[in-house]
Amino acid sequence: MTKEEIFIKIRDILADNLEVDKDKITLNTDFTNDLDADSIDLVEFILQLEDEFGSEISDEDAEKIKTVGDAVNYITSHQK
Repeated sequence: MTKEEIFIKIRDILADNLEVDKDKITLNTDFTNDLDADSIDLVEFILQLEDEFGSEISDEDAEKIKTVGDAVNYITSHQK
């Protein structure tokens, strides 16, 4: 899966869950500052990433994922 395909899937997940216009989501979008995601939103997002991409994300790694770009890079580097 390419970075672009991963980005589109992540963007769609965020747009659906946080009720945000998907056109406003970029690689630089910060979950907390730009999307007003709280800790529960972030946990749900990480769980959805695990389901969607079939990889387990440790709590330590999840804490480092602050932007859409961070999520894309993480998934890209941990693809099976």
